[in-house]
Amino acid sequence: MKILLVYPSYPDTFWSFKHAMRFISKKAAFPPLGLLTVASMLPNGWQKKLVDINTAHLWDKEIKWADYVFISAMVVQQQSAIQVIKRCNKLGTKVVCGGPLFTADHQEFDGVDHFVLGEAEVTLPAFLTDLANGRAKHIYTSDERPVITSTPIPEWDLLDTKKYVSMSLQYSRGCPFDCEFCDITVLNGRVPRTKSTEQFVAELEALYVRGWRKDVFIVDDNFIGNKNKLKKEILPAIIEWTKKHNHPFALFTETSINLADDEELMQLMSQANFTTVFIGIETPNEESLVECNKFQNKKRDLVASVKKLQNYGFQVHGGFIVGFDMDPKSIFDTQIDFIQKSGIVTAMVGLLNAPTGTRLHKRLKKENRLLDRISGDNTDLSMNFMPKMDMADLLTGYRKIIQTIYKMQNYYERIKTFLREYKPKQKRFSIGMPNLYEVKAFFKSLWHMGLKEKGRFQYWKFLGWTILKNPRTLSVAITLAIYGFHFRKVVDNYTQIMF
Repeated sequence: MKILLVYPSYPDTFWSFKHAMRFISKKAAFPPLGLLTVASMLPNGWQKKLVDINTAHLWDKEIKWADYVFISAMVVQQQSAIQVIKRCNKLGTKVVCGGPLFTADHQEFDGVDHFVLGEAEVTLPAFLTDLANGRAKHIYTSDERPVITSTPIPEWDLLDTKKYVSMSLQYSRGCPFDCEFCDITVLNGRVPRTKSTEQFVAELEALYVRGWRKDVFIVDDNFIGNKNKLKKEILPAIIEWTKKHNHPFALFTETSINLADDEELMQLMSQANFTTVFIGIETPNEESLVECNKFQNKKRDLVASVKKLQNYGFQVHGGFIVGFDMDPKSIFDTQIDFIQKSGIVTAMVGLLNAPTGTRLHKRLKKENRLLDRISGDNTDLSMNFMPKMDMADLLTGYRKIIQTIYKMQNYYERIKTFLREYKPKQKRFSIGMPNLYEVKAFFKSLWHMGLKEKGRFQYWKFLGWTILKNPRTLSVAITLAIYGFHFRKVVDNYTQIMF
């Protein structure tokens, strides 16, 4: 068999970091980890090629070359996925689809020969067996939650790593929490399933021997879902490995806010060279947290929790949502105030949506409030249900948030708030001498933000403050300034659409 693995493109969103890529000459933030892992599950004798449309053009000759085109995607990539399917149909190449997008809504897609849904460890072997025997079915699905201790190392040889900002690895699947709007538990369950210590270290080693020496994103639903195993086995092993290899990776991951309650865990993660954590803050409004069952965020000083994490040397990236039923009209000003005070520089604010299968989707269906499928882009001004708040008021308030927090002066002030709390303890990427691509990014930032962009005085003022007050964090400061350039571009695009 000749297999072409295709990863559809992302639209331009806060998450794409598209406008920041020009500073470091990269094409995409993260590689298609799911497809690379699936590639390792295919028979050894098969020929395999990978095309990530975010980094390379997909040519007709590549589609014609293949016996099958395998497509995996998330919901936000659905428009690109549809176009790829249509091209394959036109050229007569069979299509196999899997991943979160198709697992949630496979019935919405035409032109697909075979759906391999759910987790590939369960459904892919059955498809491959039937394919070999000439009786492959249209749909393969299962609710089984497989152990992932036998999941193979991704087939990194298919990837041009130079095109990416970060590589990705997975340690666990599932999250112990059950937020009403989140589809993680629908896809991966509430009991975290983890890889073995030896298995995860082998995956770190596989990236290392290929020469990777930059960021690695641990893509878990909630990295700290099983704290005991992390503290007793995984983190000590990572610490030992990373010391032995002279701290080659800066690690970042997704966690829940209760990480701030566990000083031992924070210390171990810092020693393992975790530099950044993404946390779903969602809202500072207590009633809205109760509504969506975000109980791990309730009855705590969220700003204090964020600052504690910053004190342990972590950058905190935060997810925020407006559009809850219990949101008051004051929520927009409250969100702005919280984001500025917390020093969460990378603050991703979106409108609430209800993914298929979630408890929120089921509740809204009973209330006859559902409108359409979600786009997957929580910043594209769409909601797939009727909110309690007037839609015009909600969009106006949302526009106010994103325009305010990414206004140049407010954004730089928020970086300064973060840097005042930031006490990096990690060995690389947080402090010390910058590497070559950071040097290039610095000089490009001088050109784009210091000379070309309107409001460039704010950039020079911020740069001077950093050099005088926090010179050891210059690399982090410049990186965050570049993120701001991207965010402002996205905000400009969206506000033009809105009004």
